[in-house]
Amino acid sequence: MPSTRWYNAVWRWHFYAGLFCMPFVLWLAATGTIYLWKPQIEAWLERSYDTLVPAGPRTSADAQVKAALAALPGATLHKYQLPQRPGEAARIIVGRHGVETRVYVDPYRLRVLGTEAESERPLRVVSDLHGTFRAGNPGSYLVEIAACWTMTMLLTGLYLWWPRRARGLGGLLYPRLHSGKRLFWRDLHAVAGIWVAIFALFLISTGLPWAKFWGSYFKEVRTITGTLDGPQDWPTGARSPMLGDHAEHGGMGMLHVPAPGAELDRIVAAVYPLGIAPPVLIAPPVAGSGAWTVSSDAANRPLRTQITVDGASGAIRTRRDFADRHWLDRAVGYGIAAHEGALFGLANQLLGTLTAFLLATLTVSGAVMWWRRRPQGLLGAPLPLSRPRYGPLLIGAVLLLALAMPLFGAPLVSVALADRLLLPRWPAARRWLGRTPIRA
Repeated sequence: MPSTRWYNAVWRWHFYAGLFCMPFVLWLAATGTIYLWKPQIEAWLERSYDTLVPAGPRTSADAQVKAALAALPGATLHKYQLPQRPGEAARIIVGRHGVETRVYVDPYRLRVLGTEAESERPLRVVSDLHGTFRAGNPGSYLVEIAACWTMTMLLTGLYLWWPRRARGLGGLLYPRLHSGKRLFWRDLHAVAGIWVAIFALFLISTGLPWAKFWGSYFKEVRTITGTLDGPQDWPTGARSPMLGDHAEHGGMGMLHVPAPGAELDRIVAAVYPLGIAPPVLIAPPVAGSGAWTVSSDAANRPLRTQITVDGASGAIRTRRDFADRHWLDRAVGYGIAAHEGALFGLANQLLGTLTAFLLATLTVSGAVMWWRRRPQGLLGAPLPLSRPRYGPLLIGAVLLLALAMPLFGAPLVSVALADRLLLPRWPAARRWLGRTPIRA
């Protein structure tokens, strides 16, 4: 029967996609959950830098920077982060020998309290493990392929789940707990999948702009269509150690008196009254432009602002808020903020954590079902029925997916070619993979 053949074909694609994606889903769920709680984790890790006992007035920003540069001879200032409250160490990011280093300075006594390479900060490491396995751009490509095929796994799973002859909601919206182990694992897999599918598809799609291939592909399409509106506000692929992720600290409150003649202190005095969302990073002029760049690095990207300030006078030259960016940048910004758990506070973090937990449940339950059912010595894939006919609608949908996600299309073509050209010449592998068809 055609419907039976279709169900069988979809089940096989679901099986192979799931088997490939299982380890990646578990890895991404674990590292993503840790990163969701970045504000709380970093506040705890840096608590010793934020409980200083004030000893007189805070020194000038310029003096703090000089203390940081003295600790690392030959370094240059990259960013100065506006302080949040009394008792907080100054955070100064300097560059030396192609590496960015964060220097913590006591703003009252001008003592260097500690230094840390930006690329080795704990949550930066977690971010890199999540996005690239810390394997550079090849790791980013692998994560992107896994993300695209996880989409395939979820979509085919929805087709398999779709009620056909179901009676009641058991096994559809909640697992049946007293019907035996086999049915329990099946229900747990199906129910976790249906509850998590929409949120998981959202997480995957909002993560693609960071991927090296898809992010570059997206940028190229925008360049061709004339929709690229200045530099993108998100990195793609592996990040250079000179391009640190500075969205770590929140809240600005203390205003200190600028030192006469010091440009940095003039900038600080001009920026404080603007109420820019923290953390606020101040970068020195580039190529003698005379304009300092002041940018909000708020994790909630819709709050971000970037301005340029004249160093000699403290006058604001330009200002660009999130609302001034192209609608595509705003859409990606909202998506990234939600992906990182920053768009709507604690509820966003909890929702992201629940999504990761359900994805892990989906993966583990699928692995248990596969292991329990697989024949000895075989992979355990569903045996194919006679091949269904692929109509123009399906072919068109696959082509659209391949166009939207090239790293979905390329592996698909590779697998199809291997199935047609290699497996017929390798009977043992064909049998192990479950490629011996049976009649419906």
